[in-house]
Amino acid sequence: MYDVTAIGELLIDFAALSSDSAGYPTMKANPGGAPGNFLAALNAYGARTAFLGKVGGDAFGTLLVRTLADAGVETKGIVTDDTVFTTLAFVTFSPEGDRSFSFARKPGADTRLLFGELDLSLIDGARVFHFGTLSLTDEPVRTTTQKAVAYAREKGKMITFDPNLRPPLWKSREEAREQILWGLSRADVVKISDDEVEFLWGITDETEAAGKLLNEYGVRLAMITLGPKGAYLANRNGGARAVCPPVKPIDTTGAGDIFGGSAVARLLKTGKEPDCLTVEELAAIAAFASTAASLSTQVTGGIPSIPSEEAVLMHLCTGNA
Repeated sequence: MYDVTAIGELLIDFAALSSDSAGYPTMKANPGGAPGNFLAALNAYGARTAFLGKVGGDAFGTLLVRTLADAGVETKGIVTDDTVFTTLAFVTFSPEGDRSFSFARKPGADTRLLFGELDLSLIDGARVFHFGTLSLTDEPVRTTTQKAVAYAREKGKMITFDPNLRPPLWKSREEAREQILWGLSRADVVKISDDEVEFLWGITDETEAAGKLLNEYGVRLAMITLGPKGAYLANRNGGARAVCPPVKPIDTTGAGDIFGGSAVARLLKTGKEPDCLTVEELAAIAAFASTAASLSTQVTGGIPSIPSEEAVLMHLCTGNA
């Protein structure tokens, strides 16, 4: 039995460590892919998880599968394809730590996943099914993901969704918007950034955005991340804010995924449905997730930067959050 099964991309994030005088960076390889980061965070905070996806039959694919297994994620749902390469993402940073992405994904192994290759027992045996839009950018994985979401809904699973907008991977902004809105209409719990909210609707007020998600899309728990300002969580009982602890970020890669994974982990620990959480419980979840995400930015990479539950709780207990 699993708490959460996710479908999506596994890839290598090459993060820039330094640049020479001509601007060419020295890169460090880190395990990446939003669903993998999300699941690893869930595992770090006590959940049992499984992954559905595809990697290339190459050294990086082998490394990624091993990394997820080491993080406690069930990997038997990961397919290896010798005809394509594992997807690569190259991440460079501004002086403030903001990221710019370039992708080697034409195609990447993650985009070639077929529905017939899915181990559906991993959905059957899970409480929650999670997906994001990077598995909606290309065929055949788009159809595979849509069918998997429909299957999970038919089985009565809670659906969690993260838009995780990466404009370079879409043919157009209109297509990205269409697919994100499709995802929102299928989800019970949504983790979405303030930038993604503005992209979709031109909204800059998080309370207005949460209301739209709850009332127009039927979302049962809206989690809106606000970068260094924290987060806002809302359901039918009200909303709650959390601020981020002061940190000096060196790499924000995976912070949103770690927020999502830690928030869902805390949700599951309550034993409640997402629309039944009290405002006090929303505040506690928001505080934990914001702290976990903030602490992660002090370490490079996604999975390697996930702070321990003890470190997050200690930070909260000492009043630093």
